[in-house]
Amino acid sequence: MSNDPLLQPYQLKHLTLRNRIIMTAHEPAYPEDGMPKGRYRAYHVERAKGGVAMTMTAGSAAVSKDSPPVFNNLLVYKDEVVPWMKDLTDAVHEQGAAIMIQLTHLGRRTRWDKDNWLPVVSASHHREAAHRAFPKKMEDWDIERIIKDYADAAERMKAGGMDGIELQAYGHLMDQFWSPLTNELDGSYGGSLDNRLRFTFDVLSEMRRRVGPDFIIGMRYTGDECLAGGLGKEEGLEISRRLKESGMVDFLNVVRGHIDTDAGLTDVIPIQGMRNSPHLDFAGDIRQSTGMPVFHAAKIPDVATARHAVAAGKVDLVGMTRAHMTDPHIVRKIIEKREDEIRPCVGANYCLDRIYQGGAAFCIHNAATGREESMPHEIAKAETRKKVVIIGAGPGGLEAARVAGERGHEVVVFEASNEPGGQVRLSAQSERRKEMISIIDWRMAQCERLGVRFAFNTWAEADMVAAENPDVVIVATGGLPHTEVLARGNEHVISAWDIISGDVKPGKNVLIFDDAGDHAGLQAAEIIARTGAKVEVMTPDRSFAPEVMAMNLVPYMRTLQSLDTTFTVTFRLEAVDKQGGSLKAHIGSDYGGVALEREYDQIIVNHGIIPLDDLYFELKPESSNQGEVSYDELIDGKPQDVVRNPSGRFQLFRIGDAVSTRNTHAAIYDALRLMKDI
Repeated sequence: MSNDPLLQPYQLKHLTLRNRIIMTAHEPAYPEDGMPKGRYRAYHVERAKGGVAMTMTAGSAAVSKDSPPVFNNLLVYKDEVVPWMKDLTDAVHEQGAAIMIQLTHLGRRTRWDKDNWLPVVSASHHREAAHRAFPKKMEDWDIERIIKDYADAAERMKAGGMDGIELQAYGHLMDQFWSPLTNELDGSYGGSLDNRLRFTFDVLSEMRRRVGPDFIIGMRYTGDECLAGGLGKEEGLEISRRLKESGMVDFLNVVRGHIDTDAGLTDVIPIQGMRNSPHLDFAGDIRQSTGMPVFHAAKIPDVATARHAVAAGKVDLVGMTRAHMTDPHIVRKIIEKREDEIRPCVGANYCLDRIYQGGAAFCIHNAATGREESMPHEIAKAETRKKVVIIGAGPGGLEAARVAGERGHEVVVFEASNEPGGQVRLSAQSERRKEMISIIDWRMAQCERLGVRFAFNTWAEADMVAAENPDVVIVATGGLPHTEVLARGNEHVISAWDIISGDVKPGKNVLIFDDAGDHAGLQAAEIIARTGAKVEVMTPDRSFAPEVMAMNLVPYMRTLQSLDTTFTVTFRLEAVDKQGGSLKAHIGSDYGGVALEREYDQIIVNHGIIPLDDLYFELKPESSNQGEVSYDELIDGKPQDVVRNPSGRFQLFRIGDAVSTRNTHAAIYDALRLMKDI
């Protein structure tokens, strides 16, 4: 028996959990038709296989038809969900893990123009800023109907084999009853704390009547909204005590804050550049006050912090949810004394930000997450050992090297710079994104373990590649900033990279024309604004920085809005003229009818990159496939067998930005799905 606090079993009511690490409720948006089918099941089974004590599904599953998900959630108001749940729970149980589900009614945290176009309901008419819907103030029959919906859903989950359920009470309907800011009901459900809690206890009573006293029911709730006029810590502690005294709640899953705005949500679920485990001590206060089993998760990305959380008595079970999206085998690696091989969560929040834009959750640097049916988390050995040459040690090149190494191939990597990382290393020079360097550091450590050979400060030439007698060549050379996008005056502008790298000193009155909408534009803006300069960020789009996405935008805005920064949308930089010591910008609009002139002392263009592909085209005639990729074979997970030149000496592929401007995840996914079959 290990003495590691994280590996101790835990008894929750009748349920024995094999260790103290869990995945808290989250919705990666993998359902099909609102059901947890193959993709959903494979995702959770992989984490169960990796040793997690419990995986909690759905963040959150909808109990009512007038709680339409704003992204792809489970629909537990449908009877057809039961057999799909049974398949899921059986598969997770077979791997030795427990499984629960989070249920909710979203209340005002949705939109009326989704699904059945039913009115959004809440305990007041106050709109939630994030989803913009003005709710109907609930009537008595709404309350009765939704209480029944909760209980019906609980019965379905018990029939589906769930070990328990968790009710969501922060930002959703239950908390909208709790908070004085969102409850303006008259009568027995509004006013006093007793009345504001009545809906929750009515739901719990009806659920207990249906599922019995033994089925596990918990509550994930905010103990402090951190909002003027909202629930404060003392009232949160009182609610915690009342939940315990009710005898109907078996565990408390504590959060702190509010999620009605992007900024509030980001404080509840911090991203990179923000403090780790900011609410852990608060969860410990709740545990000490109530003596209840307490769970907690909020940017606990590393084993050391998780171990402290349990050892110090802050929590009984510690949630490492985004960390398990990055590495599903954390617990197994702890048991096997391989903690140094755990793939680190870098807090990039590509997972959450994508679902809020209507996509599926993907980890920025584990391309197998969410693709478990087609992509491996563990790489199988190849039947035949090959020589693989990779040009470029950015994230795509390093992933190609890692996977090729795991396959058992002989691998050499040529890199023109004196250190690995490419654009990720450049981006990580900013304090805001320094955690990104772990993407590179982890891969370098794995490559070292696998015996990959690196040649830094080496500009690869075609004859140098040929001298290695490779079987496979991967061109992962990335690209350079594309700034020549103006009708004239391209020679007068610089790139965002010039500022981020420190190669060019910031000006005093600066225009950033951001036509790419990615992190580089805002990183440059932040660096310049911190010098005290006047900065204008201009985009031809309706909104700026769309590729940065909602939660990642929050820290940038907190800095830039506090400094002398202007944001200008729907205008396009068309040309630049140099006049004395200043630059005259000629500005138009895609909407037409605009011809403006403004003066700056520095103009930056952020417009993606142009691939560095000269070597690829030089090698192409010597390759057997002429650089061609069979997309059908790539998608189907089969080896590439294109032969266009039978006398070719090697297979040739290019990946990542050496193909076209995309992002870190795309480069890593390119590498994984290509190399896993080489």
